[in-house]
Amino acid sequence: MSNVIPPGSRFATELAALADGDGVVVVAAGPDIGDDWEAIAHELGEAFEATQAAVRAGHPVVYVVAGEDLLGQRGSPASMVACGLLSAARTAAIEGARASIAVNVVAAFADAEPVDVAAWVGRLWASHGVSGELVRLGTGHLGKALP
Repeated sequence: MSNVIPPGSRFATELAALADGDGVVVVAAGPDIGDDWEAIAHELGEAFEATQAAVRAGHPVVYVVAGEDLLGQRGSPASMVACGLLSAARTAAIEGARASIAVNVVAAFADAEPVDVAAWVGRLWASHGVSGELVRLGTGHLGKALP
C-alpha cells in the first residue's frame, strides 16, 4: 500500500510522518490538475487503486481535498476531483461497513494548518465506527454560511 501525495503538496511533510501508520492517505492535486481530462481520470484512478489496496488489506483510507474545491471555487477540474473523492468515500464506506473499513474525507481550507490536517488523518485512521464522513478544517465554511 502506498499513499498518494502530489509533489509540492503543502501537507507533504506532515503527512510523511504518518507514513508508517495503518492507513492510506490520498491528497487531491487541486488546481494543479489543470483542464486535462486525462489528468483528472489519472488522479481518480490513482485514488481508486490506493483505496482498493487499502481495503483489501483491511486498512482505513482518508482523502484530503481542498475545501474550496468542494465548493467549486477553484475551477471545475479541481472540483470534479474533490467531489468525486467525497462521493467515492461515501460509497466505499457503505461497501466496507461490514468489514469495518473506514473511508473518510478531510477538506482543508486555505487557512487550515498542515499539522492539523495530519492530526485529523491520524484520528480518522484510529477511529472506529466513523466512516463516510467529511471533516472540514479552516474557516472557509462555517455551518451553512460562506464568508
